[in-house]
Amino acid sequence: MKVKRFFAKTMAEALKQVSEQMGPDAVILSNRRVDGGVEIVTALDYDENMARQRLGDQAQEATNGSRLAEMQANQHRRLEDELGRSRDRIREVRERRASQGAGYTGASFAAVQETLGSGFDDQDPALNRSGEVYSDELAQMRAEISSLKDMMQGRKPEPEVPATNAVQQRLAERLQEFGLGSDLAGSISRRHKAGRLEDGWKQSLKMLCTGVRTSRTEWLDQGGVFALVGPTGSGKTTTIGKLAARYVLKHGADSVALVTTDRYRVAAHEQLFVFGRILNVPVRVVDESHSLDDILDELSDRHLVLIDTAGLTSSDKGYQEQLAELARSHHNIKTHLVVSATSQPRIMKSVWHCYKMAKLAGCVLTKIDEALTLGESLGFVMETGLPVAYYTDGQKIPEDLHHAEAVPLVRLAVDRLKTLQKQQAVAEGA
Repeated sequence: MKVKRFFAKTMAEALKQVSEQMGPDAVILSNRRVDGGVEIVTALDYDENMARQRLGDQAQEATNGSRLAEMQANQHRRLEDELGRSRDRIREVRERRASQGAGYTGASFAAVQETLGSGFDDQDPALNRSGEVYSDELAQMRAEISSLKDMMQGRKPEPEVPATNAVQQRLAERLQEFGLGSDLAGSISRRHKAGRLEDGWKQSLKMLCTGVRTSRTEWLDQGGVFALVGPTGSGKTTTIGKLAARYVLKHGADSVALVTTDRYRVAAHEQLFVFGRILNVPVRVVDESHSLDDILDELSDRHLVLIDTAGLTSSDKGYQEQLAELARSHHNIKTHLVVSATSQPRIMKSVWHCYKMAKLAGCVLTKIDEALTLGESLGFVMETGLPVAYYTDGQKIPEDLHHAEAVPLVRLAVDRLKTLQKQQAVAEGA
């Protein structure tokens, strides 16, 4: 359930904002006059049972749906006001630290970028000592803001990361800002027993490089049969087009073929057939008359066969059939999960659980260029143990396809965090 508050001079203007930002399915929880106009509190996917759970014992006072909605709106107002006060306190702390010349400005990430570029070697200990004075008070208030956001979105607050000292706690927070989940961030930070924050940060990045597994050889050179599975919109077909185009440029079109198992959607094959015509590569379709094994037998003389699949979920018709088809084939099919870097960590995990019965040999990370941070993707591959074969960072074929290596991926993630911090600093200073 998503709750949001709107302000406007008139009720008509407020309703227009609701329509534009929340859509026609928004439910109005409350409306009232305030100084300078009106205020409307709305919700998407409003559920009375969920609202009662969030209100706890207070929900007993709600004798009808209208009273319950009003209480939900009041709770959202209180949380939003408290969130605003916490942000004001953080701004005051930052300004006070800046005036003392000891503010945490994020400059230490530039040093980390240089460190990554030189192979994670230790550098001058005087470098970027500003990271060491990252305020405990600031860290505590940032955790408070995170907890308030969770409450406003209806989630239970994340358990605090256990830490034995202040440096470990600050390191865990930085790793979470990097995009790692609280459990993984806490586990990594606790391995830094003593020393400066920057030393722990560099040590953590080294651990990430060690923990992220990648494929040693490229499919184009290795050859074989590779299948891409994943949800609709994750980039399976486009990735196959990039792989095929790169192979044709390097080896020619005579020893590569494309196959699709998607016979569940109307016009599902069109994009793959377009790639086939452009590259002069054969495209085969698995259907009632042509089984996957029959087609692969026919293409046994091809050095590389790429299989596109339908983006089905466990509730879709044909989901089990398609995965069983891949799993029971007598051909050595190396199935890889395609994961969008823009997905939430929970969605990544859900997709993995949905497709792991296909005997996954690895994964491909897509839409790297669209993600604010990459720690979520790196945390996912560390926790699942899936080797990363390739990653994509744009729509250009085949330029935006890259063979995955751990150190460049972590370096890219640090650079992305540095960019995000600069944007946040500009926004806060505006």
